[in-house]
Amino acid sequence: MPAPAPQVQYLHGKVVTGLGNFSYWMTLLGDLYASKTGMRLFPGTLNLQLDRPWETPRRRAIRIEKEEYGGRVSVSIIPCRVFGRKAFIVRTDQNEPGTGDHARSIVEIATDVKLREVYSLTDGSEVEVELWAAIAATRPAAV
Repeated sequence: MPAPAPQVQYLHGKVVTGLGNFSYWMTLLGDLYASKTGMRLFPGTLNLQLDRPWETPRRRAIRIEKEEYGGRVSVSIIPCRVFGRKAFIVRTDQNEPGTGDHARSIVEIATDVKLREVYSLTDGSEVEVELWAAIAATRPAAV
């Protein structure tokens, strides 16, 4: 009997302007992110405002621990797809409980290109993020 098809979870959000922090961190930690993701990431993320808070599936996340680079913040990296392109949701441990720079309803998408330019996105554009069941949270975050 064939294996069941993987379950897919979709997040839907609207593009919002970010803070520009990821570009700074990519200049410092680009090699570390590349070693963790297998991809040289563009120095910037696409920020999406979801309609509800989202919980990082921590046990399935790739991790950059603050001790790995001598920093103050650890990061979860969750593989996903956007526009059929391999990408990653990146979220700091401070943003997970909503005490960082972003609310829990904001997800930051990192990939190898500037998504705004390649897909002609502007603030308010709607974007779908695909998460496979093996990595997707099975429930929305508690509000």
